[in-house]
Parts: sequence; C-alpha cells; structure tokens
Amino acid sequence: MKTLLLIILTTISITGMAKNLEKATLGGGCFWCTEAVYLELKGVTDVKPGYSGGDVKNPSYKEVCTGTTGHAEVVQITFDADVISFSEILEVFFMTHDPTTLNRQGNDVGTQYRSVIFYHNEKQKETAEKVIQLFKQEEVYDKPIVTEVAPFDKFYVAEDYHLNYYNRNKSQGYCQYIITPKLEKFRKIFKDQLKSKD
Repeated sequence: MKTLLLIILTTISITGMAKNLEKATLGGGCFWCTEAVYLELKGVTDVKPGYSGGDVKNPSYKEVCTGTTGHAEVVQITFDADVISFSEILEVFFMTHDPTTLNRQGNDVGTQYRSVIFYHNEKQKETAEKVIQLFKQEEVYDKPIVTEVAPFDKFYVAEDYHLNYYNRNKSQGYCQYIITPKLEKFRKIFKDQLKSKD
C-alpha cells in the first residue's frame, strides 16, 4: 500500500512540474537577430537557430547563404503554452522584423532571409492566418505583408558557432549596429513579457 501511495505521489509531483511545451519555427531575416529576441521572452524555454523550408539535406551555413538550397534561416522556439501563447509568439515576430519586404531584411538579401511561419499543426496555421489578417486590418504597415505561411517539414540546427551568437559576440559590428538596436526596441515594446534578470 505504501509503495502504491508513493508511486501516486511521485506521479502527481512529476505531472505538476510538467510544462505544456510547443514548438514554433519562424524565419524573419538573420537568425542571430531572431534568436537574441526570443531568448529574452518569458515562457520561452529554448531557441535554436537553423534552416528549414528547403530541399537540401543537412545544409551548411555556407550553402544556405548562396540562396540556392530553398532553406530559410529560422529559429525553432520551444515555449510553454501555459505562459505564452502562439499568437503572442507571432506578435513578437511581426513587431521585430519587416514582414513587407520580399526575400530581404535590411541589407540581408535572398530567399534565405524571407519572412516565413512554418506551422506545426492546423491550429498554428489558423492562428498565423488570423494574426496576419489582424495586422492588415489594423494597418500596422503601409505596405502589404508578404510573410509566407507554410507547413513545417524538417529543421536542421545550425552550426555550433551560431548558437547564442549575439550574447557571445556583442562587440562584433553586425551585433552592435543591427541586433542591439533591434533588441532595445523589442525590450521597450515587450517590457512586461521579458524574463527576469535574476
């Protein structure tokens, strides 16, 4: 009887700690920028930069940079849906890149920098379409949104030196002039949704 009670209590304890984890796969230009943003967002448990949407298996960064693999630079985000919703993930996505420029973000040009949401299920697809429609209705942008909404297939994690790139290379030129200003803007807009610094 004691053994059975111990098993039940252990199960309750484990269940109580379990998170409602989901994945989101998003491309919004250079994945160094996107990764840096989502690493600071409350409810996000993991962010991995990588490649998705193409037809080349196990692509390298060098190959993706040619724009011939079909892959986009993306981040795969693991988040606790009890803390942050997919629609909130997308709100951050749309407010931290320009979804009106086709196959480019600033000086980064090519299909690998396209604005894209790779949905993992029908619910994510519906949410993405609703969020885009809402942004259009609210006329947030003065040009049409060109973000692609496509089914998720495969994700290839980027080479190790891309992981947590911004936080390890803050003094690098691209980080100073592109990522830091983007992060500062993001922190002001979403200050209530940031992880605590403790």
